[in-house]
Order: sequence, then structure tokens, then C-alpha cells
Amino acid sequence: MAVQPLIIIGAGGFARETIELVRSVNADGGDWELRGVLDDDPALGGEHVSGIPVLGPVDSVDDHGDASVVVCVGNPANFVSRALLVDRLDLPADRYATLVHPSAVVPPTASVGPGSVVHAMTVFTTDVRVGAHVAVMPAVVLTHDVVVGDFVTFGAGVRLAGGVEIGCGAYLGSGAVIREQVVIGPWSLVGAGSVVTRPVPAGEVWVGNPARYLRGVERVGDLDRRLGDRGRPNPA
Repeated sequence: MAVQPLIIIGAGGFARETIELVRSVNADGGDWELRGVLDDDPALGGEHVSGIPVLGPVDSVDDHGDASVVVCVGNPANFVSRALLVDRLDLPADRYATLVHPSAVVPPTASVGPGSVVHAMTVFTTDVRVGAHVAVMPAVVLTHDVVVGDFVTFGAGVRLAGGVEIGCGAYLGSGAVIREQVVIGPWSLVGAGSVVTRPVPAGEVWVGNPARYLRGVERVGDLDRRLGDRGRPNPA
């Protein structure tokens, strides 16, 4: 099989973690040519990130039309940035790579959408559906019949019981635990280490054990208008 060029968009922690994931994939027999990183920070021009060259700003992706792309940005302070960047790029779905670490368990009954990244030691048990541009950090467990919308972020060690639904763009902090059949609304944030036992409405921040409402998330209405139907988990 021919080697496929790959561009990573972003130069922060998520991007550097994904660079190491790609190296692990290649060491396990994969065939990615990690061509470089794109980032809008002018101070990074001509520099290297984890040994990979920064080739220019994000909009120069058009200069690499033969390469697959994965967008690796976002953090708890700005967890909507990945969705907004994908919207800005407006690339077809087939330009996006799907990256899965060799140590992750993703059975044939599970599906993972384009642009999603699944890190080491993650386990999907059975009949798990993960949308596009989802970030799954190490040691996440998604059990039977979990449905995950686009642009969701899972911090390391998140645990979802069976039948959970996660709406588009939600952020689940490291170590969060979600009880079976609970629905987490679009563009919501669950704090690190929280235990969620009841539904979390769209655009709210919940924290604690048991998790409770803390505050709202800004710009939820704007996100819904820009991204349309992505706020619902992907259909079967």
C-alpha cells in the first residue's frame, strides 16, 4: 500500500500527542508520511514540533492537496475551537484521516468518523458509534451502545456506561464517569473527575460527585447556527 501524506493542524499538546500516535501506528506497520504541522502562530514559522516541521499557517492546507488532514486543537478553556476550525476549512470528509493507536481496542461493531483520533489503551466494547473530529485521550472506556456526536472531546480516563449519548461538541474532563443511559447535551462541559447520574442539558457546565450545574457555556446559540444538525448524535 502506498504511503499517505498527513498534515496535522495545530501545534499544542493534542497535536504533539497525535504525532506520537502516528509514530506508533507506523511502527506497527502503518503507512503515514507525517509531512508537517500547520499553525497560525507566526512565531512557529520554520520551527519544529516534536521533530515535525511547521509548514505555515492553517489556510496553507490548500498547498497540500494530496495530504490527509487531522485537526488537533482544543482545551477546556476553548473546547469549541476544533469545530470552528473544521467549519472554517470547509474540507470534504474524505480529506480527513481517522487515527487509532495500535493499543486501542476498537471492535468491528464500532465505528469511528473521519478526523477522529483515538489514543492509547482506549477500549470500545461493542456497538459504539463515534462521530467525526472526536478527540479520545488515553485509557477512555466506551461501553455498549454508546453514541458520540461530532467534535466531542474525552479527557484521559473517562468512563461511559452503556447506552450513553454524547451530543456534538461536548467536553468530558479527565476521569469523568457517566452513568448508563444518561444524555450529555451538545456543547456542554463535564468537569474532571465528575460523576454524572442524570442528563446534562445543552450548553451547561456540570461538576462534582454527583455532578451539578455550575454555569452556562457562552456562544452555544452561535455554534448551533453555524454547524446546523451536528448538535445531535450521529444516526445509526
